[in-house]
Amino acid sequence: MKTHTVLVTGATGTVGSALIPALRARGVTVRAMTRNPDHCVPGVETAVADLQDPASVAAALQGIDAVFLNSPSAPDAAALQIQFADLARDAGVHRLVLLSQYAARIDSPVRFLRWHAEVEAHVSELGLDYTVLRPNLYLQALLGFAGTISQGWFAAPIGDAAVSLIDTRDIADTAAAVLTTTGHTGHTYTLTGPRALTHAQIAHAIADATGRDITFHDAPADQFAAVLTGILPPWQLDGLVEDYAHYARGEAAEVHTCVTDLTGRPARDITDFARDYAAAFTPA
Repeated sequence: MKTHTVLVTGATGTVGSALIPALRARGVTVRAMTRNPDHCVPGVETAVADLQDPASVAAALQGIDAVFLNSPSAPDAAALQIQFADLARDAGVHRLVLLSQYAARIDSPVRFLRWHAEVEAHVSELGLDYTVLRPNLYLQALLGFAGTISQGWFAAPIGDAAVSLIDTRDIADTAAAVLTTTGHTGHTYTLTGPRALTHAQIAHAIADATGRDITFHDAPADQFAAVLTGILPPWQLDGLVEDYAHYARGEAAEVHTCVTDLTGRPARDITDFARDYAAAFTPA
């Protein structure tokens, strides 16, 4: 499939920053979309646009053939993504790859999964050549625990439930493959790592990579929320607690082969992540 120019939203985020070099390696012209004019992305055209500003988004979409739509961290994320998708259709964009979330469904008790499902449903009705990617919990989310892991422990309300976490670099590589090859129209791909892990197993893997003793502690949801109160806005904190309840119920343990099927190589394991990010979990 010949794709001329791809617009990457959230270009300086965890997934977007890995997607841009993955697309460039495939010979694709990339336009990086970012809200901050000081965050230009080296080697590609940068479009300064904010999902809250439709005019700036419409300008960024001019001359674009395909888009990668990432979810903003905002209470109105679904509305903003729906508005973006409409603007992309109006601009004549042919391909749209939507970053959703594992187990997204309209009737989910988890608000983020409901929001993603709402966007998926809307995009499916626009007449675009679209594909949905549903990644599970990011391995890179563990970096949020780096402060306590560097002290030898971390805690979350998940018990011994296993989750098939995925490395964001694999999400980016999969998105690059979908954006540049045919046969993905209307497909929904669930993206996971190669195995489901408990947080105790995660602690063990990071301990092996860092050569330090690291322990995981199960924490009550209210205690977990209390620690983050004032750090995250209430809507985001409540949603995160819902996410962890979803994980704790064992609803995110299935392993899928889409990363291998679409990229031709195995998904990164916790051992790969722990080795590559060992410095982040080591005291300075």
